[in-house]
Amino acid sequence: MAQAPTPLFPSADDGEKAEAGFTTGVLPSQRIRDLIGADILPASPLDDDQIQPSSIDLRLGDVAWRVRASFLTGRRASVEGKLRELGMHQIDLAGGAVLERGCVYIVLIQEELRLSGDIAGIANPKSSTGRLDIFTRLITDYGTEFDRIPKGYKGKLYAEVSPRTFSVVVRPGSRLCQLRLRRGSPQFGRDTLERLHEQYRLVDTPDGAQTIREDSIAFTLDLEGEGAGALVGYKAKQHADVIDVDKKGVLDPDDYWEPIHAKPGRGLILNPDDFYILATRERVKVPPEHAAEMVAYDTLVGEFRVHYAGFFDPGFGWSPDDDAGSRAVLEVRSHEVPFLLEHGQIMGRLRYERLMQAPDKLYGADLGSHYQGQALALSKHFRRP
Repeated sequence: MAQAPTPLFPSADDGEKAEAGFTTGVLPSQRIRDLIGADILPASPLDDDQIQPSSIDLRLGDVAWRVRASFLTGRRASVEGKLRELGMHQIDLAGGAVLERGCVYIVLIQEELRLSGDIAGIANPKSSTGRLDIFTRLITDYGTEFDRIPKGYKGKLYAEVSPRTFSVVVRPGSRLCQLRLRRGSPQFGRDTLERLHEQYRLVDTPDGAQTIREDSIAFTLDLEGEGAGALVGYKAKQHADVIDVDKKGVLDPDDYWEPIHAKPGRGLILNPDDFYILATRERVKVPPEHAAEMVAYDTLVGEFRVHYAGFFDPGFGWSPDDDAGSRAVLEVRSHEVPFLLEHGQIMGRLRYERLMQAPDKLYGADLGSHYQGQALALSKHFRRP
């Protein structure tokens, strides 16, 4: 008699660990692959590297619409309906098209969803998207929140794309955002986070201070680096040339960025019109059976945004052979008013959550990940020193 196949989702009670993994949590890469063609419907065959350890990269489709304003559809409207109301003109992306800074665009995504009733989704910009200051959010039909796909959603996906600093060239297949899928809502409170932090030292705060609050752990800013004159950040230049989001390692950083050097004791004043790349003092680790997300905007620590691309994949900063970790790069914009940043101040928080099981490939050497072991780094579009 043939052996019965292992079910996609074990039948143990929620929260219990079955032989094939937990019954709730974020879906790892191998389980995402199991959903292709059923819950996830690609318009064309997926690229080999489109499925990441705990997410799937979403590809832009053939058409974009310039719109007068950002929007949510609400419970009674589709995206197409809103485009008829707010659309200015349609843009063919075939062959590449420029999306201009300061403008808002809606782009149809190649992938559609047919989620079952117990799977929901959450989206975020990719790391390279955030480091170019491209404000990107996912929109669904009849949706009341950005970047959230409710359980059982069946329909098209759209990306809202608004380049803030650099105009960019995109085309069909360009990847600006990524999607995580989650089954159930496993609890990950303070006690669980404290145990995980004790085991792995998730965020190596230099002074050993207690930085856990409820379900998140704090990280702080590095403005000193290796001492006076050290490179500690970048400020984007205004009115730079366009950037092709699909070309890697070709741009001269000097044409787009002004370096920021350490001036111990003086801090950094953020100009609301400018975009900054900075880094944490801490090195961060994400164990193989977990994922993390950075809280992008926390008014308790200041009127600024610290991250557009908040996903940290399983294996980020992780190595079974050492305890190094990777520093987190911060994409920073001040809100409304100039704001003083100082070395060592809390910039934001990380939330961790459990995967249903460890992915079959981890972020890092398995995938040739661009930002593993990073210190301060620009996006992959720029030549490295």
